[in-house]
Amino acid sequence: MNRLSCFLIVIALCAELSNGALFPKDSVHFNNSLQPNNILKVHCITDEDDLGDHLLNPGQTYDFSFHESVFRTEVNCGLWQGPGFKYYALFRAYDGGVILHFGKNNFWDAREDGIYFTHDSTPPTLKYRWAAHVLTPTH
Repeated sequence: MNRLSCFLIVIALCAELSNGALFPKDSVHFNNSLQPNNILKVHCITDEDDLGDHLLNPGQTYDFSFHESVFRTEVNCGLWQGPGFKYYALFRAYDGGVILHFGKNNFWDAREDGIYFTHDSTPPTLKYRWAAHVLTPTH
């Protein structure tokens, strides 16, 4: 067999193994730690799916799991809160990269001053501050 054929077989096997049930899935978790009556709206888009809007009351969580792709996995999310969902943050909630992860957990916590992040047992750190929609008059 020539080298190209061997290389393609190895790539195909890696792709199949990364999407199979043999390895634990990676997960993204969102928690609403906002003040009472402050609903958090979460909307995420992966490489393959638009996961839609999810409304979380304070204390509620939303999470989803997936197998990371060999060809790089990205999860982009938007979070909105406040009256009329005026305050928002848009960011990459999961970024695959060159090395595949198995069982990686990204934890995002929405608080009054911004979005906090951790992926292990270390205390969460502030990563993003809330931005406000700026409305401009139309003529």
